[in-house]
Amino acid sequence: MRTVTLEFRTEHLAALGVLPSQLFAKYEEVELLETLRLERGWRLQLLRVRRRGPLRSAAELARESRRIRRMYGLESFEVVERRPRTHDYILLVRQRNPRAIARLFAVAGGQVSPVAPFRIDEERTVASFYGPEALLRRVLARLEREELPFRLVRTSGRPVFGAAGPEELTLAQRRVLSRAWALGFFGVPRRISLSRLAQVTGQSPPALGKMLRRAEGRLVAQFLATHEAPPGEGAEGGAAPGAGREASGDRAPRAVN
Repeated sequence: MRTVTLEFRTEHLAALGVLPSQLFAKYEEVELLETLRLERGWRLQLLRVRRRGPLRSAAELARESRRIRRMYGLESFEVVERRPRTHDYILLVRQRNPRAIARLFAVAGGQVSPVAPFRIDEERTVASFYGPEALLRRVLARLEREELPFRLVRTSGRPVFGAAGPEELTLAQRRVLSRAWALGFFGVPRRISLSRLAQVTGQSPPALGKMLRRAEGRLVAQFLATHEAPPGEGAEGGAAPGAGREASGDRAPRAVN
């Protein structure tokens, strides 16, 4: 499995119908945070969208929902978070795939997914895709046949999320951590509650809290296994192992408040 990152001219994607041509009249940038589901006919994605100027209120967006969905080819959208300081919306969007994406999906056999980093502005699009190397080569060949100019930015065999390999974190844990990070769950102060994050991920808060704690525990264990303890800590520093765990446990942030 590999990740490839490509760069396109945004105008070329708009000409193919991949992007609405009027998108950047009101918006500066779109960033893909996560693809939750991808099928030939549609996709469900978590996006960060930066607006030109102040954000619209939730009531205004609700009143204009039909016009917005029609203008941008959306089946549905939900405002997960508003960030007025940076003029960003975090949106959960279900969108119909144009023919160009549907053709690429067929070539990839449903096994290649768009992943971060994936950022679009008025001038250029940086797009990343993750999947089996052979299928990624087929997708690139299809782009060349479509005469869609692109530049290969990089290719990597590293996992999509984080430094931990698949043997440390399960796929479900990596996805949940990625989404929690993107939505500000680990921010100080926290920008999304556990209950709201659970709604976005389709899980119950207790189940999500357990998954986050297990994932965090594995990452901490990996860090401790690969980094030396500071001088004076651990058994050689004279602290009793049980006392050290108890003390650190009192200070450690918890996934469930």
